[in-house]
Amino acid sequence: MTTPTTLDRPDWLTETAWPWHTHAVPTAGGRVAITDVGRGPVIVFVHTGAWSFVWRDLLSALSPTFRCITIDAPGCGLSDRVPGDRVSLQASADAVTAVLLQLDLTNVTLVAHDLGGPAALAAAAAGPDRIAAIVAVNCFGWRPAGMAFRGMLAVMGSAPLRASDAALGWLPRATSGRFGVGRHWTKDDRAVFRAGIDRSARRSWHRYFADARSADGIYKKIDAALAASLADHPVLTVFGEHNDPLGFQPCWRRLFPQARQEIVPGGNHFPMCDDPQLVAALLRNWHRTIGS
Repeated sequence: MTTPTTLDRPDWLTETAWPWHTHAVPTAGGRVAITDVGRGPVIVFVHTGAWSFVWRDLLSALSPTFRCITIDAPGCGLSDRVPGDRVSLQASADAVTAVLLQLDLTNVTLVAHDLGGPAALAAAAAGPDRIAAIVAVNCFGWRPAGMAFRGMLAVMGSAPLRASDAALGWLPRATSGRFGVGRHWTKDDRAVFRAGIDRSARRSWHRYFADARSADGIYKKIDAALAASLADHPVLTVFGEHNDPLGFQPCWRRLFPQARQEIVPGGNHFPMCDDPQLVAALLRNWHRTIGS
């Protein structure tokens, strides 16, 4: 078990915006930033592309009764910046695995969003005995198929969009709006979110999109685990009412017929930001029923 070291707080990350300390866990791919707050059953939050600020309001709601741990993927948020050839879903999954091992976490509920879905499931596949349950928040966990899905990943992962976003920062700005993470945030909160996605992190975000389209190795590992070691794990899916254009919730139902599925009224792609109190209540109540 490793004792994480405390990371210096950047000037732009005020205690008002993020009232917790952030620590670093050493991994083969560099230091990974985590925030570890609260006491109780363990929840590990996995997002790949943006950073842990997307979970802030959910942490505030859940940390009184759960131990909540967020992870910034390699190249993102407060984690070390890494070369482009080291940005992959497997690297994100390895970071999650490193945190699970170095903190010796067991009976974990994994909560994943967006590209964090495959990363979380791959980490679960690598250590299924440490995982008690899975929560899928507007995410997928399988090999992308179909023209719309694969086309979106190809466009978002393309070199021209990566270069333009690195220069202009249009994706963090769009994401921080009221239809993204910023529905209930202040202007200062949105600025903090964008500050955590600097030029290098923006390039990494687009590289994660590109890798999600072609990471056959990670999908093979997930497929094998879903058919065996993860097949009986309790699953909760939480999607925004207005954001499941590719039909991910029915796919989760086919993979896990026993899954509980919830919709956040009026929610978009970040339901945990649209209504954090409702999402916290859904997770809390479901967790109580599965006895994790």
